[in-house]
Parts: sequence; C-alpha cells; structure tokens
Amino acid sequence: MMEKAKTATLIVLVVLSLLQSYLLAYSMPGLGATVRSDQDYVNAEPLGKTTSVESVIFPEELIIHMGEDKHTVIYPGTQFYEMILNQRIVGREFKGFQRSSASILNWDEVRKDSIGIELRFPDGISVELLQKLLKMEGDVLFLRDKIDKIWIFKTTDTEEIRTFFFSSEEHVVYESVRADLTVRDVQDYVGFGAYLPQYRMTADGLYIPVEPIMATELIYPYETYSPDQMQRSLPFDSSTTRSFEDRSGSQIFTDGKRGLKVEQDGMWINYTNPAATISSDTPISENVYASVDFINQHGGWDGTHRLMSSTPEQEKKYVTFRQYIDQYPVIDNLAFRYGHIRLTLQQGVVTEYARSLITLSSQAELRKPRWLQGGTRLEETLERYPRRGEVTALFPALKAVLLEENRLQFIPVWVVKLADGSEITLLEATEGEQPPESHTGDGTANANTNHNQIDHAEGSGGSEGQASAGTGPSPSPGNGAGTGSAVLPPRETGNNEESVETGEAELPPDESGEAGDEELAEAPEDNALDTEEQDAPELMRARS
Repeated sequence: MMEKAKTATLIVLVVLSLLQSYLLAYSMPGLGATVRSDQDYVNAEPLGKTTSVESVIFPEELIIHMGEDKHTVIYPGTQFYEMILNQRIVGREFKGFQRSSASILNWDEVRKDSIGIELRFPDGISVELLQKLLKMEGDVLFLRDKIDKIWIFKTTDTEEIRTFFFSSEEHVVYESVRADLTVRDVQDYVGFGAYLPQYRMTADGLYIPVEPIMATELIYPYETYSPDQMQRSLPFDSSTTRSFEDRSGSQIFTDGKRGLKVEQDGMWINYTNPAATISSDTPISENVYASVDFINQHGGWDGTHRLMSSTPEQEKKYVTFRQYIDQYPVIDNLAFRYGHIRLTLQQGVVTEYARSLITLSSQAELRKPRWLQGGTRLEETLERYPRRGEVTALFPALKAVLLEENRLQFIPVWVVKLADGSEITLLEATEGEQPPESHTGDGTANANTNHNQIDHAEGSGGSEGQASAGTGPSPSPGNGAGTGSAVLPPRETGNNEESVETGEAELPPDESGEAGDEELAEAPEDNALDTEEQDAPELMRARS
C-alpha cells in the first residue's frame, strides 16, 4: 500500500512539473500580458490634451453669396461659423450623388446671382475623412474621390436647392440630389452674411474685403515641456537611452534606434524612428488616424488644430496639422518655428515627428485691435507682388513672434499662397484707428459700418475659455490655451530679428520637406520693399 501511495505522489509531481514547464515555455508571466513591439513602450507620463479625428476636420473658410454679386467670408472660430456649420449643416444628410462635368452650370453666374454658401477645403480632403464631418452616402467612385469645395445654393428663378461637391480632379462635380436642406436653411446662411464685412472677388477668384477688417494682436504667456518630459513621453527604450549635445548645442536623445533632437532653445523637437519598415501604399485616412493617436499619446494638443491637405504624392506619406488661434491659422516660418505638427509615416507607423514644446496660457495677457487692409490698398499691394500670377489664395493669418519673459506675440497678416505651395506674408495689419478706405475698386462705398466689422472680430473670439479638444463632430477653434485672436510683434525679438515689415513664408515642413528662401511681397507706402531687399538672406521662402 505504501509503495502505491509513493508511486501516485511521484506521478502527480511529474505531471505538475511538466505543466509548469509548458506554462513557462508558451505563456507570458501574468497570463494576460501581450508582447510589445518596438513602438509600444510604456509612456512615463501623459502630456497635453487628447482630441479626435472629427475635431481636426473642418472647412478653412465659408463663403456666403448674397446675390447681386455681394459676398462675405467667414473664418473658423467665429460665432457665425459655428452657427452655420455645426448647427445648420453638420447632421444633415447628403445622398443620391450624380457625377457630372463641372461645365454643367455657369458658376460665375451662380456666384453673382444666386444666394448660397461655399465650404472650402483647399487642396482637397478625401470623402472618407469628410464623412467624419458630414453624413454622406454615395457610390464607390464618389467615396474614393477628394473634395475641395461644397457649394449649396438656391436657384434664381425657382425654390430649388442644389448641392454640389467639387472633386479635386479637374472638371468633375457630384450633385447630391437628395440633400436634407431647405430654402429656409439657405436664407438663414445669407441672413448671417448681412451683418459681416462685404468682400468682392478678383478676376482670378480671390476674395478681398471691401474695407479694412478688424483683427486682434495677442500676447500669450507660455510654458514649455522639458526635453526630459518629451523624451519620456516618446517610445524610447529607457534601459538604453542616453543623451548628449551636438556641435550646434542641440540636445540629442537616442536608444540606438530612435533619436530625439531638441532645438530652438528647447522649444522645438524632431523625433525620428528610422528602424521602421519601408512603406507601401496605405490609405490616406489610416495615416490620419495613426497620426492623431500618436499625438494623443506623445505630447498631446495645445489648442485647436486643422488637418492640412497636400498633394496626392505627399499625403501618402506626410500628415500636417496647423494650429488656429481664434479664427486665424498660425503660419510657420524658419526664424521661429511654431504653429504646426508634422508627421511622416510608413505603413501607418510614425517615422518622423516635428512639433513645438510650447503650451500657451489659457488667457492672453494683451488683446489689441489692429486693422487688416482691404479695398484698393490690399488689391494694389497684391497686384504689385512680383509673383502675382502664381497666387492661388489670399487669407488672413497670424505670425508668431518670440518675446522675452516667456511670451509669444501673434500679429495678424495677409498671406498669399502660391502654386508651388509656398505661403508668403503679403501685408501686416496696421495699428491705430481704422484706415480710411473712401473708395473701393469698383468705385462704391462699403455699406458695412465699423460696428459690423468689430462685431465680426469680436464674434470670432467669443469667450476666453478654450474649446475642449475632442468634443463635437467639428469643433471650431476658440480662445484659450493654444487659441486667441491676432497679435502684434515688436521690431526685434529674441531669435526672430526680422523687421515687422518683413514678410515671412509659412511652411509646414511636412508637406514640402524642405524650405527655401522667404519672400516679401511688395507693398505700397511704408510697406514697400525693392527687389534688392527681397533678395536679402534674412527673407526666406518656405515651401508648404
């Protein structure tokens, strides 16, 4: 009997030993952990706020057509932009798309005579991403296209509402024959336009305000993430990471595979992961989703950002997000990099990541009114610009200038976009009282009063509280940390020693990859510069 008990005990021990050996060989400790990849290192601490893909997709501008060749332009972050887009367009359904030639209508006549609205996405946005903003149902051909403009209008002789989606492919439009919109909707859009400054269109399709428009100079206090914080937030192997300084004084972190270069006195980083595999074709939307997730996990967002479009070749590899402060985008320049986040991806894996480490305070310490020129002054400046024939867009923006004592200044400027993607400062906003503009290009006086212009500027700012990231299907930019109005810089500032009259090119390096020399547009009177000044080394043109 004793021998049988010993034999049974021995068998149990052998079985338990074999089972333990099996678990050790084929299972991870804890029985619930997963194998982590090279990209899946644990973050030591979260930085910044998170957001969603829906929050970075919204039109660059809304153009209201009021009939009789009267127009106005509404920018993100303004009260009317929110009321029109998020309250009256988002949530409507667009179905029954029919593909046609763009010549189906005379669009010049529609623009002049019919009341309606345009939603503009310069350079186009894929329909798949646009579905994050609007409810759309279409065939495979439509769903694979890119859209750069949506035009909703009421026909002049009937009560019919027509809705067209303009393909980035030349001469192609899609009409939604079952759009959930009414005549009352379009009349509401136009009604809002009656309270805003009037714009007129140039022969090549640029919109110019009839009179100067009010903008705001801003100065924001800021803080920065430390290089150590950002290094710990990024996917480095902490057991092998070391740091050192290169000859330029930049701090370098590396774990043997990945590298982090901290530049611009600790305010700008470039992260690289060259160990990633060679890319193959990846859907554009997947790169955007991967980019948003990566930023959420590694640094977060400071304020509102908008997904920037690029050429078909670039968008397969690069994703760029541009920061908005109040209603205006912040343009980038080589003298002081700020205002965009750029990522390079291969097969959905981020291989390069460039961004600022600055986070703005929730409140601006200074708000000062300035005037963006309009009418004949702006048009004459535009016509004198040496590369006028290459201009594809004109828009207001903010130029960031670094001040002492951890402050950033934002100056409102007019910016021209060229056919090669470059964005050049054309004209800087003026201080003081509203500049006189007694006559417009067509010899008529603007019906809008200064009161309306001020309403437009103030309505765009709203409250000081920052719009929370990641909420709503298409949140428009607001004030607060990472958001504000327009701002004015001093003559010289820290590491940006350009004159305030100097034009600065904006470039998200994500789309261009390299930057060239900046240009300054010729401006009349005190803003005018001769050809020799334009060729000065400090005026650099950046490609967007």
